[in-house]
Amino acid sequence: MPTTKNQKHILKTALGAFTCQTGLVPDITNEAPDKQFLLLKTPEATVKLELLVIEGGAMAVNAALTLYRRLQNLNCFVMIIPQVTADLADRLRDDDTQFMDTAGNCFIKQPPLYLFIKGNKLQGVVKAPAVGRAFKQTGLRVLYALLCNPGLENETYRVIAAKTDVALGMVNWVLNELNELGYLVETGKGRARHIRLIEKEKLLERWITGYAEQLRPKLLIGRYRGADGWWQKAVLKPEKAQWGGEVAAGKLTDYLKPQTITVYVDKDNPEAVLIQHRLKKDPEGDVELLQRFWQPDTIVPHGDTVHPILVYADLMATGNQRNIETARILYDEHIVQLIRED
Repeated sequence: MPTTKNQKHILKTALGAFTCQTGLVPDITNEAPDKQFLLLKTPEATVKLELLVIEGGAMAVNAALTLYRRLQNLNCFVMIIPQVTADLADRLRDDDTQFMDTAGNCFIKQPPLYLFIKGNKLQGVVKAPAVGRAFKQTGLRVLYALLCNPGLENETYRVIAAKTDVALGMVNWVLNELNELGYLVETGKGRARHIRLIEKEKLLERWITGYAEQLRPKLLIGRYRGADGWWQKAVLKPEKAQWGGEVAAGKLTDYLKPQTITVYVDKDNPEAVLIQHRLKKDPEGDVELLQRFWQPDTIVPHGDTVHPILVYADLMATGNQRNIETARILYDEHIVQLIRED
């Protein structure tokens, strides 16, 4: 259900645009503290759909879809999105994903009701949500450590700062913001005080989007090319480099044939990988080198691959349908247990 002012504005605008385009007037009903449903009444039937309000563009949509695909009935929800391009509208329809946007575009497939409208452009601008410190570069590093290490949020700020190599003041800002946004709950006092991270699915969704837009572009060292198939026999030492993206996903799921070779390296010594594997600079190369932004002692290596959450984010950032399918497998096999509510 919408929780921020921006989400509420997106929902209100989208419902108004939907009514203008279709003549149907939706109702909103609350049936649980954390869920809202949209009701569409026609002479033939009444349609009931859970509301999922998404802030952001295609990247945020991809992240949200991967999480919500675990719902048993894939047709039981409708995504409310600021704006859907014609291409994205076609992709969502082909994927049987129902949506509405603030320009009046929509796809509803609930026989006998079928609606598909695309191509409408926004007359006004729906403001993008302000990015808080928790979802900027340094804050995203802290969030990554919290998501990968359940219980870390209950340590002192000083311990968290040491484990994430982030200034103590920034840790304070990030934790306070998470509390204000409803991602932290505190119980007890004194020695019995306990802090717990909640709404982890939503937090993961926001972290993935923030990582792709705010942090990942800053980590790219460059693109390279090596001998054909070099990576298949290559051995990486986790303290110096780890596989990410499609190679890591292939190793973890045995489902994907990599096209892009992603390697996270020690930011102070990328030459160790470049020289050993004879990688040469090539703007069109299939190898991307990125700086490691975490401490190996804090985020324990999964063999020679980065943590599954980062692999998942790498896959989602590509927007490639095959990678997104692999991300769903990765989520179910390696991530869901980390973000399951206690």
